[in-house]
Amino acid sequence: MQVQEAVTSRRSIRAFLPTPVGGEVIRRVIDMAARSPSGGNIQPWHIDILAGEPLAELKATMQRRLLAEHTQTERVPDAEAPAYEVYPKSLPSPWRERRFGIGEAMYARLGIPRDDKPARLRWFANNFAFFGAPMALFCSVDRLMGPPQWSDLGMYLQTVMLLLREEGLDSCAQEAWSLYPKTVGRALSLPAERMLFTGMAIGWRDSAHPVNELVADRAPLDEWARFIGV
Repeated sequence: MQVQEAVTSRRSIRAFLPTPVGGEVIRRVIDMAARSPSGGNIQPWHIDILAGEPLAELKATMQRRLLAEHTQTERVPDAEAPAYEVYPKSLPSPWRERRFGIGEAMYARLGIPRDDKPARLRWFANNFAFFGAPMALFCSVDRLMGPPQWSDLGMYLQTVMLLLREEGLDSCAQEAWSLYPKTVGRALSLPAERMLFTGMAIGWRDSAHPVNELVADRAPLDEWARFIGV
């Protein structure tokens, strides 16, 4: 596969087949992705891969937690604060419209109208089952690291996703997991000095599911790029 093909075929897949992902494949991808650039060659990423019973246990834990939060029939233990703010509190234009637009396009594919809040919440909860994916990746970073190192994480994770495409696999990066840093931290036995950055679903796309027909728009080049002296 050409790099260009990997880039254009990579999508955020939100419905996966249960087909397992081979251990040799993911080890090869995770290792090769470490060739990604990082400032000063710091390589600030920490990666945890879950599959099989450990992944099933985390999914079950999250299902119980979400049910307790939704029904409030029992005390939710260990109330959690997000690891960080995924978006600015007052997202201005044009970023606000981009975020709103992709959400509405996704729910349109799913046939969930805007006023059906319960159905939208049920769909959002699929994040915490990794959309049925048989493998999950978590990326964490030491708390002493700053924004430059966070950008290094992004370069590493993009490399992972492109290498997964080369293997015929798909993924969905999920910053939604930052809402439950304590739950994930316990599941992974993360040390206190480590901060959860993101999760990622990994597996084989379900091509029959309508949500996977969604191809996100991209703003036109001239809207965000300048060419000076070119």
